[in-house]
Parts: sequence; C-alpha cells; structure tokens
Amino acid sequence: MVFFGTRLAWSKFIQRVMVIFFVAIASICLIAPQAIADSKLNYTYSELPNHDFSHQDLQAASFARADVRGSDFTESDLSRAILTEGKFMEADLRGANLSEAFMDQVNMEGADLTNALFIDAVAPGTNFAGATIDGADFSGALLDRYQLSELCKRASGTNTVTNIDTRYSLNCKN
Repeated sequence: MVFFGTRLAWSKFIQRVMVIFFVAIASICLIAPQAIADSKLNYTYSELPNHDFSHQDLQAASFARADVRGSDFTESDLSRAILTEGKFMEADLRGANLSEAFMDQVNMEGADLTNALFIDAVAPGTNFAGATIDGADFSGALLDRYQLSELCKRASGTNTVTNIDTRYSLNCKN
C-alpha cells in the first residue's frame, strides 16, 4: 500500500505519473505522422485543382485538406485513402474505388461519382450536394443521416463492378 505521507513517496509518485504522461504523448506524436508516412503518396494541404489523377493507383494516399476541385480521378484506386476536409467539388470520380476511404467533412459538391465504389468508407460530414451518384455503391459506408436522406432522393442505377443497386447500397426506404 502506498502512503503519500512522506515527501519522497509523493515525489516518486509524481515521477511515475510524468513518465507515463510523456510516454503517452510521445506515442501519439510518433503514431499520427506514421499513419500519413505509410501512405504511398502525400498530397496533404496540396492545391491541385483540375489535375489529372485518372487511372492511377492512389491506395492509402493522403489528400487531407487538399484542394483538388475539378480534378479527374476517373477509374483511380483511392481505397483506404485519407480525404479528410478535402475539396473535391466538381471532381470526376467516375468508376473510382474509394472503398475503406476515410473521408470526413469532404466537399464533393457537384462531383461525378457515377459507378464509384464507397464500400465501407467512413464519410461523416461529407457534402454530396448535387453529386451524380448513378450506379455508385455505398455498401457498408458510414454516412450522416441527413446526407443519406439526400442521397436516397436521387439514388439510381446499378454499379457495373459489384452489380449492387445504388438505392440498395444506401439502404433507402421505398
């Protein structure tokens, strides 16, 4: 049993707490950059509007806070990519694979997502306003209720790769 009656016991307790605290902080500081470093490509904070990324292997790439509005990602593999707070307005993502992508608070307003794969993607706070979603597969994707409701209003088509109906993948009612 530990007693804090002596100054020495109290000092040792504080030292142990400080060591644990610094080890925890050091672990966080080492792990977070490593997640981005593990990405093959790092476009974090990049400004690349109207860039051609079509037909590229961009698996696990980071586009966190990147501005790629109007860019062409046709048939690109963005699976497990990090798109956090990215600007993908009017981007062409026809046939792109965004399976297991982490895309919170991404602006995809007006993007063409025809036949795109969003299987098991995490997309809370993502803006899909005006996006074309014909044939997109959202199976297992994590979406906000509001966005889900809005997507269901215009969901149509069947994905050409998975043969999954867009409305079915969104679990739309009626």
